[in-house]
Amino acid sequence: MPLILPPALPAVQILQDENIFIMPQSRAASQDIRPLEILVVNLMPDKIETETQLARMLANSPLQVKLTLLRTGTHTATHTSTAHMAAFYKTLDEVQRSRFDGMIVTGAPIEHLPYEEVDYWEELKSLFAFSRQNVYSTIYLCWGALAGLYYHYGIPKTMLPQKLSGVFSHRVTRPDNPLVRGFDEHFYAPHSRNAGVLKQEVEKHPGLRILAESEEAGLHMLSTKAGREIYILGHMEYDKETLKNEYNRDLARGLAPSVPKNYFENDDPNAPILYRWRSHAHLLFSNWLNYYVYQSTPFDLNTLAPETPEK
Repeated sequence: MPLILPPALPAVQILQDENIFIMPQSRAASQDIRPLEILVVNLMPDKIETETQLARMLANSPLQVKLTLLRTGTHTATHTSTAHMAAFYKTLDEVQRSRFDGMIVTGAPIEHLPYEEVDYWEELKSLFAFSRQNVYSTIYLCWGALAGLYYHYGIPKTMLPQKLSGVFSHRVTRPDNPLVRGFDEHFYAPHSRNAGVLKQEVEKHPGLRILAESEEAGLHMLSTKAGREIYILGHMEYDKETLKNEYNRDLARGLAPSVPKNYFENDDPNAPILYRWRSHAHLLFSNWLNYYVYQSTPFDLNTLAPETPEK
């Protein structure tokens, strides 16, 4: 999918080096096509790494996709330069009058905090409320999924006895759902989190569908019936070396982390990485863009109506 990005964004050169098609804004303006408007709410500490990962997932298709990057106005990023944030990111106040075909809310390494103690929780609540009226379909990733399930359904998070880190086998539970169209019955996906949600809590809400789960990692993919809300508890967007970098970072901090499971050959951190989730990751985001954004969203976003939650 030709991605429309600001020319100076670091992701542009990285993706061009990978032979991924990035369309200049000037070229996009000359085509008689309305691009899909996607809002990325980037809560991860390393903004550049995350925005590049998500841009990679949304690229390479005949359609135009225009990304708008959003940051929280009540929290100052400490791992990304102020100049980068000022040049490429907007705040909720700046997009309040806009509407979007799709939105992605990333994870954040703050599972240990109660939601109400997160310094931007009130702003995030406003964003979630905004999304129901102004966004056709939203993907919530990892902590973003936990937060979205808590806000929209009151589903509490459950802290894990130790960090869940590794690549795990998952079973598709609703193979007829468009989001998993083309998936193998069993597929791999990375996880990196300290909390999750209990299946019995999700099953209290008939409006939610479980699309994929793992014996080791638990629930992975959920959605509403119409796909207006999608919750991914893993990190399908992760690059090949992301879990390795997290593991080495935690080692350097003296945290004695466990080796990510099923990630290195023979679970040996000095051995090669088993990169076996890339194709399903691309398929997931491609299916989302096609079936829940492009095929479903109205051409005129001013006619967007909120999804009616099922009781």
